[in-house]
Amino acid sequence: MAFAHLLEVDDIHSHLTVKDGTVSAVNGVSFTVDAGETLGIVGESGSGKSMTALSIMRLLPRSGSIVRGKVTFKGRVLTELSEEEMESIRGTEIAMIFQDPMTSLNPVYRTGWQVGEPLRIHRHVDTRTSIKAAVDLFKKVGIPDASKRVGEFPHMFSGGMRQRAMIAMGLSTSPSLLIADEPTTALDVTIQAQILELLRTLNRDYGTATILITHNLGVVAGMCDRVIVMYAGRVVEQGRTEDVFARPEHPYTWSLLRSIPRLDADEHEPLKPIDGSPPDMIRLPTGCKFTPRCPFAIARCAKEEPELLAVRDQLSRCWVTQGGVTLDGADLG
Repeated sequence: MAFAHLLEVDDIHSHLTVKDGTVSAVNGVSFTVDAGETLGIVGESGSGKSMTALSIMRLLPRSGSIVRGKVTFKGRVLTELSEEEMESIRGTEIAMIFQDPMTSLNPVYRTGWQVGEPLRIHRHVDTRTSIKAAVDLFKKVGIPDASKRVGEFPHMFSGGMRQRAMIAMGLSTSPSLLIADEPTTALDVTIQAQILELLRTLNRDYGTATILITHNLGVVAGMCDRVIVMYAGRVVEQGRTEDVFARPEHPYTWSLLRSIPRLDADEHEPLKPIDGSPPDMIRLPTGCKFTPRCPFAIARCAKEEPELLAVRDQLSRCWVTQGGVTLDGADLG
């Protein structure tokens, strides 16, 4: 069956019910992912990155639900499937790697047994065959002495090795799409580089499409073909990674790029943090949600929320750049 894109997320709205009201965790998010592509999703904590991934997987918490929009994978509308049908796709066609492998791995089961579990569930192989496959997967993701390590428990692995085991589990059924939710957050810089190189190699060698969720712009620059920037549950900018980094078309992206250290910066040059704090997701301001923190804001920004429209080489949700202003090289001190 022919399909235009491997994954299509179309105007997804996901809400969470909390004690103080309703949180619009994901608000009108749309994007596509093609086979073999790596898409980055960046933004501050609470911007909706992880909730977007959980909406795709239909793994929202009990207080959450998709209230509008649809997710289509290989031509099948996931948001219309029964839970039983969805379970046949999770772990086989789409796999997800979570932030903290220690909370994802069961401490009372041997790691190899857990890595082989998707094969027993979805491929109906016996335990011995699944353990043998786990040994091969451990070797593939760079875990040394694989035949011995499959018999060890998660607490016997380092943080980097646990994350490699989670990647091995995700790859066990050869999925078409791998969603990696901040896979290097809890790891030191050296191990981060090794895990990212592993993901890059797997993408190149096996053609697995990847959605990489992170707050690390450097990771996106080195890994991703395209990037989505999220703020307050919305996509505020989207485009090819090199275009977004070279010429940001939304003030939030522009501010993020200015706030990180640069190798070509003058000695002792201070970092430029983004003023203010992310908005209260229950009591969002009217108009553009970035207005209270935006150095470029005009009167219209506080009254009307812009649509995500084409601005030069990418998509941007900004009245200022949609009006023709470029943020390129702007220096606000």
